[in-house]
Amino acid sequence: MDPLSDVLSLLQPRSHISAGFDAGGDWSVAFTGNIGIKCYAIVSGQCWLSVEGVAQPVQLHAGDAFLLPTGKPFYVASDPALAPIPARDVFSTAQRGGVITHNGGGDVFMVGSRFEVEGKHADILLGMLPPIVHLQDKADQSALRWLVERMMHELREPQPGSHLVAQHLAHLMLVQALRLHINRVAQGMVGMNSTGTGVGWLFALADKQIGAAISAMHAWPAQSWTLQMLAAQIGMSRSSFALKFKAMVGLAPMDYLTRWRMLLASDKLVNSKDPISVIAPALGYESESAFSTAFKRIMGCSPRQYPRSAAAAKSSQAGLPI
Repeated sequence: MDPLSDVLSLLQPRSHISAGFDAGGDWSVAFTGNIGIKCYAIVSGQCWLSVEGVAQPVQLHAGDAFLLPTGKPFYVASDPALAPIPARDVFSTAQRGGVITHNGGGDVFMVGSRFEVEGKHADILLGMLPPIVHLQDKADQSALRWLVERMMHELREPQPGSHLVAQHLAHLMLVQALRLHINRVAQGMVGMNSTGTGVGWLFALADKQIGAAISAMHAWPAQSWTLQMLAAQIGMSRSSFALKFKAMVGLAPMDYLTRWRMLLASDKLVNSKDPISVIAPALGYESESAFSTAFKRIMGCSPRQYPRSAAAAKSSQAGLPI
């Protein structure tokens, strides 16, 4: 698989809820933080998005889509100066999908989904994404239009199987939005800015050289990679590669490799019956002790403790509001 597919396969995003939001008049709704990904599209009207830790609110227009991958609290509003009300109060009846009307509706209509993600390691992967992925280019809007329209139709006019169809449409919207963001970066339409949009594995996939290095690490995680080997793999000098990788990904190449190996290991520990004696060499470790030391440093617990820890983390996410 390619690196984006690799990461999404580990996260196993599940669309917990898809809903439409039809708002009118003056309004502001606050959403609490949680581990997961939120994906929205503005069907009509305009509004403002504010995310904790991002200095300036973002104005959204009809056709725009946005992802919030880092789980930070945020609010959407007709005016960012308004005091928000809790989303739980507005979306209390949205657990089965459909369209929620607020203040009589008619001014702004959006559709969106919240994705729960698998594993205690989710915050490691999602924390390396920008806080806002904002898609506003006309070509991006065109690429998402059919999915948004179908989602809107399923929410407004439920039919047998609509819940499942909405889930699949939500997953397609998520993957397509991430693809489009990568393309924007590759074309130079998105760059480094104060929100950190230019740093992380998603940003790095858009670069031909760094993306190739990440692909090599993902394809052969058991390889005894060195900085020199990776640099030679993509035709760069050792020093230039190290500097460029760190600048784009936010981690040194060997640190990224170790993290990726540990994420693969954590998935194996939860979803397979492979013992540590099999997992360690499959990820390039010559001894169980070296593997266990690296695992505890990255994941915060020993490999033997991890399955119980991951189960507890999964349980704590249950029942979170939209």
